[in-house]
Amino acid sequence: MTNNNLKARTRELVTEFCNGDNQAFAQLYDLYIQMLFNYGMKLTQDKELLKDCIHDVFVKLYKKRSDKQTINNLGSYLIISLKNRLFDEFRRQTFATEEAAENYEYSFSVTDVENDYLHTEHELIQSEQVAHLMRNLTRRQRQAITLYYIEERKYDEICQIMQMNYHSVRNLMHRGMLKLREAAV
Repeated sequence: MTNNNLKARTRELVTEFCNGDNQAFAQLYDLYIQMLFNYGMKLTQDKELLKDCIHDVFVKLYKKRSDKQTINNLGSYLIISLKNRLFDEFRRQTFATEEAAENYEYSFSVTDVENDYLHTEHELIQSEQVAHLMRNLTRRQRQAITLYYIEERKYDEICQIMQMNYHSVRNLMHRGMLKLREAAV
């Protein structure tokens, strides 16, 4: 399932779930359980603890169903909730032992996982913005800009591909860039 399809389906299911549909909750669980498990395995190797924490996250989500329509990105909400729940457990386990907290070695790297996730989200947002801006151009302007900036073709090649003279291609590119700047503001 693509990211856009996942987000759209999630929004539908959250709405249904908030309106009392328990089957929608089960579908949300099925959509996100593997992602949460994979994420959690980067934080801890204790599978039983991880399963318990994931279960706790979904129980909390179920209990607070009336508040959930304000969540814009359920996937991010679930990941952050799981991370916080795991950290609570790590702290509880650390302070419940005789060992000093300073001697406790963490067996996870949160910053890498979070940075990877944030980087992926940022790239997705940028791609969507570029696609939105490109829709403001004519078909010929889109083709010329794609050939020049994405395929890194020279103007002579673009002239041959588009069967236009050099000055027409330059004018097309110039007008396209002006439209992009206008739309970006």
